[in-house]
Amino acid sequence: MTTKHTPQLELLISQARQHGVRHDDHLPFLLTPAKANGCGVLLVHGFTASPREMEPLAQFLTGLGFTTMGVRLPGHGTSPEDLAMRHQEEWQQAVEEGYLLLRQHTRKIFGVGLSTGALLLVALAARQPLQGMILLSPFLRVKHRLAPAAGLLRFIRKHQSRPVAPELAATYYDRRPLHGVHQINRLCRQVRRLAGQVTAPALLVNGTGDQTVRVDSSLDLFHLLPSRHKVFHLYGPEVGHTLTAPDNPRRPELYALIQHFLELWSPQQDDSSAPSET
Repeated sequence: MTTKHTPQLELLISQARQHGVRHDDHLPFLLTPAKANGCGVLLVHGFTASPREMEPLAQFLTGLGFTTMGVRLPGHGTSPEDLAMRHQEEWQQAVEEGYLLLRQHTRKIFGVGLSTGALLLVALAARQPLQGMILLSPFLRVKHRLAPAAGLLRFIRKHQSRPVAPELAATYYDRRPLHGVHQINRLCRQVRRLAGQVTAPALLVNGTGDQTVRVDSSLDLFHLLPSRHKVFHLYGPEVGHTLTAPDNPRRPELYALIQHFLELWSPQQDDSSAPSET
């Protein structure tokens, strides 16, 4: 596999550096396989993270023949102060830009999003065609009891501190801007309205050990999606929020689950063999 550099990607990278991204791991990326299968996968990271969060999965999928594009959401890979000035409309624009860039390489595009990235994929799927979408730790409600009040609390307190393991400090912020949580609340309300328009095949995956979001709200999202081809997969308490993290003991099983879904709905699959309902 190789890292593909195109004028459009170079423009996104240049913009990211202008916004304060200093580490290459936090830049958007495009990976092309040695033998392409004709399909692409758009990968969208979560809140306070960066494209680095999705890069191991991208490497795995590229090895299977998928062209992969990892987007960078504005305010990520820079600083919590930068994120505190961003709006969810900017995140949606970045996801659409990544989609349009990937579409220059293939018209058959899947989406994989983690947490907030999963919600952004649902919003994208209401505007652009997707072969299917894989929503990792999706939600419609954050677990913290004060999260619904973030719109008011952001004027009193700028950030919420959280512990981050030393090995993850290069990927995640140790402070969450409450303005950003307010933007997530706005995005959740929009996704509730848009979900009924999204008919792409969908795989939703959560773990009951998630301490960040309300897992039951993921099931609410599952029911809002009108697709006849959808699956809700729930891991046990040993699996937390960041499903792509190396410390997820079920990550190999997750990768196999993702591979199965992608192969099932890839266009080379004989339509007559696709399930009529899940």
